[in-house]
Amino acid sequence: MTANATHHSPSGRVLVVCTGNVCRSPYIERVLAHQLNGSGVTVTSAGTGALVGYPIDPESARRVAAAGASPDGFAARQISREDIAAADLVIAASREHVDEVVALNPRALRSAFSLPDLADLLAAATYDDVVSAPGANRVAKVAATAVRMRGRVHPRPLSASGIVDPFRQKPEVIDRMVHEIEATLPIVVSALRG
Repeated sequence: MTANATHHSPSGRVLVVCTGNVCRSPYIERVLAHQLNGSGVTVTSAGTGALVGYPIDPESARRVAAAGASPDGFAARQISREDIAAADLVIAASREHVDEVVALNPRALRSAFSLPDLADLLAAATYDDVVSAPGANRVAKVAATAVRMRGRVHPRPLSASGIVDPFRQKPEVIDRMVHEIEATLPIVVSALRG
């Protein structure tokens, strides 16, 4: 259920960001889109230093398929200001990626989070918190809820605030990436599905 970020999505748009856009962000994009299938949410990804045109890393692609999603037809792309402006929520692999997103578009300060940080913030929120949050769609409401929770949730230490980068690493590092994503993504999926 991936689509170009410029396409209209009444349920909202999620942009996933990492560095090369070949390991972490495509894995999250494809698995998140699969788990949100039927919700109307559009999920895309991009890299801050993308290997433009490259497919998903083969080890990441295997993990995507194992999660029940499809790695087919993917091509890495460089993030743009327009991508960020079109997104209701930006999920980054690390706080460093959040910083790069906000540097490109300062308005993203209210919509960009590392995946572990976002999961922590949403874990502390209730269904009513999301429903009552401002926003034109469910995804925007989830982002607004996470912003509201920032003052109530103690932040993770920096060392635990991101997803490990498995690029050109051993398969065990890809397994660690998947484990870190699986430990946090279900909370985000639950909030986005409502």
